[in-house]
Amino acid sequence: MSKHKSFTLEELAKATGSLVIGDSSCSVDNLSTIENANENSITFLSNKKYASSIEQSKACAVIVSSDFKEDGNCNYLKSSDPYLAYAKISKLFKIDDDVKIPFVHKSAVISDKAKIHKNVYIGPNVFIGPNCILDENVVINANCNLVKDVQILSGTIIQHGSVLGSDGFGFAPNEKGEYLTIPQIGNVIVKDNVSIGSNTVIDRATLKSTIIEKGVKMDNLIQIAHNVIIGENTVIAAQSGVAGSSTIGKNNMLGGQVGIIGHLKMGDNIKYAAQSGVTKNMKSNQTLIGFPAVPKEKYIKSYIIFKKLPSIEEKIKKLEEKLYNLLSK
Repeated sequence: MSKHKSFTLEELAKATGSLVIGDSSCSVDNLSTIENANENSITFLSNKKYASSIEQSKACAVIVSSDFKEDGNCNYLKSSDPYLAYAKISKLFKIDDDVKIPFVHKSAVISDKAKIHKNVYIGPNVFIGPNCILDENVVINANCNLVKDVQILSGTIIQHGSVLGSDGFGFAPNEKGEYLTIPQIGNVIVKDNVSIGSNTVIDRATLKSTIIEKGVKMDNLIQIAHNVIIGENTVIAAQSGVAGSSTIGKNNMLGGQVGIIGHLKMGDNIKYAAQSGVTKNMKSNQTLIGFPAVPKEKYIKSYIIFKKLPSIEEKIKKLEEKLYNLLSK
């Protein structure tokens, strides 16, 4: 972390809506882990079971939950959501000296049919094809390809090596068993304040649009197929994939390696455990686990039985032996 900025705990409390316990005039100039903190650091307690490590820390202050019982030997920032407080503070310390806006690298290739608005960053070896539109304050990092017909709205950041607007996986079998390519003539629309990780692919729609709604956050190595709609403020972890024409609701949370088959409609506020495989439409406000993915409560009940299967099998074998012996007499 940079040491070019410093803040008092009082200033950080105001910025995060937290409560200072201790010396509010104490100044910090870096974020650090509990173990590596120095006297000018502020750190973050992610789990209460590690509270004992605070005693050995040299940190000036620790971000903790509102119900944390402090011992008086340290300064604290108490927050109802300590992880969010940490995120806000980390943003205060961050210096964006690696991205200077506006900027277009000399190696970038931009179609004369593309439209680039002001305050845009376009990194090395970026390709922007015909009919692409970049709104204000968009960042396209190195080696990205916006193939064609891609609209990126304000405040969106696309990390290195991602490809948007390429052909979707569209093929039709003929009477000879061969596959004919279906032209993909739609577009991609990425709305405001979206974050797209490195080496992610978002395919152009067959017809109409593939849409990433505002506030969506996507990790690295994600595949979004043609005509998919990702709802507002949904977060998707690495190596997940959504097949064609599926719709993901608002505020969904997809763990790593989640797979969703095509033509499904998912509700709002759904959480998907890592490696879940979704094969049918799902209602809002639930947690899904497993393949095929089922609600958490059903999965736990099934897993309890699954763990007992070896002992149940052994009991059945013993019963079969007893029955055989009885019938043999």
